[in-house]
Amino acid sequence: MGFLLDWRKFRCAGGEASLLSFYPCLFDKTTSTAIDSHYFYQAIWAFKKILASGVSQHVDIGSDVQFVGMLTCVTEVTFVDIRPLELTLSNYIGKKGSILALPFHDKGISSLSSLHVIEHIGLGRYGDPIDPDGSIKACRELMRVLAPGGKLYLSVPIGKTRVQFNGQRVFNVTDVIAMFSDLELLELSVVNTDGTYMEKVNPDTIRICEEAGLDYGLGMFVFSAERSQ
Repeated sequence: MGFLLDWRKFRCAGGEASLLSFYPCLFDKTTSTAIDSHYFYQAIWAFKKILASGVSQHVDIGSDVQFVGMLTCVTEVTFVDIRPLELTLSNYIGKKGSILALPFHDKGISSLSSLHVIEHIGLGRYGDPIDPDGSIKACRELMRVLAPGGKLYLSVPIGKTRVQFNGQRVFNVTDVIAMFSDLELLELSVVNTDGTYMEKVNPDTIRICEEAGLDYGLGMFVFSAERSQ
């Protein structure tokens, strides 16, 4: 076993490491650095866009907490989740709340994100109530709180429409656009099933190539609410 051979070499070279202090890390000797392409690219994508927008306040609903933490370096962030995250961190406000009943007034948020979230709603995975229409209701709630002229940064699994109970749903791109019919689609970027990142793709021509073990991609959407006349 390579681990024990390395330990012997370490000891023979004069190092001290007792058996009781073993902390085996057995799968890190890889030929390249691995990433979760969805979370890696969506964080870069959303961070760049929110930074470029110059907003002083941003609201995130349930996204990856590392992304939320980094975002506090460039703007004030209010983070909402049914499992509240309490931090002592500058530019951070944590709130307990559900994406099905957000703790905000109608049309009150000008910069809003929810990355890799709505596909889970209603499947019970995170302690939320079972509801076959959970994702649709979450979309309605995001639209309710988005201010005129405001932007919503959203990501979801895309591919052949289906429910992978109780992990997530996978959506067709046209289904996502239809769920946000009250908003204007400004831009779509994609992570394909092979991990390829593609910016600003045409939603009418995008094709997600599903293969064994690579069964869905990621769609990253920028939506905007129309300004009041």
